[in-house]
Amino acid sequence: MGMDNSVENPSAVRTISMHISEWINRLGPVWIDGQVAQISRRPGMRTAWITLRDVDVDMSLSIVAAVALLDRLPAELEVGQRIVVHAKAEVYTNRGTLQLRAREIRTVGRGALLEELLRLQALLAAEGLFAPERKRPLPFIPRRVGLICGRASAAMHDVLVNAEKRWPGVEFNTQEVAVQGVSAVTDVVDALTRLNADPMVDVIIIARGGGSFEDLLPFSNERLLRAAATSRAPIISAIGHENDEPLLDFVADFRASTPTDAAKNVVPNLTEEIAIINRLRIAARQALMHSYRREEQRIADLRWQSERRITALLNSAARELQGLIAHTRALSPQSTLDRGYAVVQLLPGPGSTRHTKPAPVVRSIDQVPDGARVRIRVADGTFTATRTGDDA
Repeated sequence: MGMDNSVENPSAVRTISMHISEWINRLGPVWIDGQVAQISRRPGMRTAWITLRDVDVDMSLSIVAAVALLDRLPAELEVGQRIVVHAKAEVYTNRGTLQLRAREIRTVGRGALLEELLRLQALLAAEGLFAPERKRPLPFIPRRVGLICGRASAAMHDVLVNAEKRWPGVEFNTQEVAVQGVSAVTDVVDALTRLNADPMVDVIIIARGGGSFEDLLPFSNERLLRAAATSRAPIISAIGHENDEPLLDFVADFRASTPTDAAKNVVPNLTEEIAIINRLRIAARQALMHSYRREEQRIADLRWQSERRITALLNSAARELQGLIAHTRALSPQSTLDRGYAVVQLLPGPGSTRHTKPAPVVRSIDQVPDGARVRIRVADGTFTATRTGDDA
């Protein structure tokens, strides 16, 4: 600092403050883009103080502006409004505080904001954050639903009430945060981080009701969009109305037209699911009965065919058996007897011991001497005879 300064020779506060002021004053003016977080303007004072907040992170600067500078603006400056300030840094030596004195203030119009959104949209699309293949399916029945919404908002009521009607007992982890204004981006991103840390949360709804173009700008913020793109749980975007289209709709895994539509898609309808189950049960029963009747007919047909086959086999076997019986009978001695032949057996004479053996069949007249007795078997019985001599 061009001065002798040591523990033995310290500088006074005023000296240090003046040196810092001289060093800061050498800096040139800069253009600053930010969002109005606070305006302090007191009646009768010619100076106003503006807290200018970064649009992406929780950081701010203090801006000192002449009231006349504010009065030259087309409309009164409001909290949450996006502005660009041309300012020069200065140190208020009495308090040793750094501030930026505004030389010019310009409000960012809708055209400029739209142009910035289109640039961001093109950038994120080129990175693949909008690609359909990145979209994850929503769970059929989530264990717990994460909900990010405004405090005591209509959007929160619509989601909770309609989800409970569809699936009684559905569990929510609700994060009520600012969904517009200077803290909206930080609040929503922090809530998203907390919900992703809950292992039971299977899907997250980010919801807010309708609003102006400026009110919905936080949901097109790059920091919020990148946080949504890296979310562990699938995200449902339910911002505004059907015709509202913040960039979060493109990053989210599912776009709901309204918070009520988000509730209809995050859980199934119990009544409808029961009706589907009943229809499936009836269809299954009908299919089973149809299959049963078809198999019953098939079994009856197989039984009929089996009976025909068995009957045919039995008839064939019976005919074969009759043939064998006839053939056997034709070859049997009884058949010979039936044709008029006889079987003659020599009977033993008195005192003979041959009666214990079968009587021999007579095949020659020489076997039967005169007076011998014989047994003659004819077709219908037997009788005995005695040889009395040769026939003349």
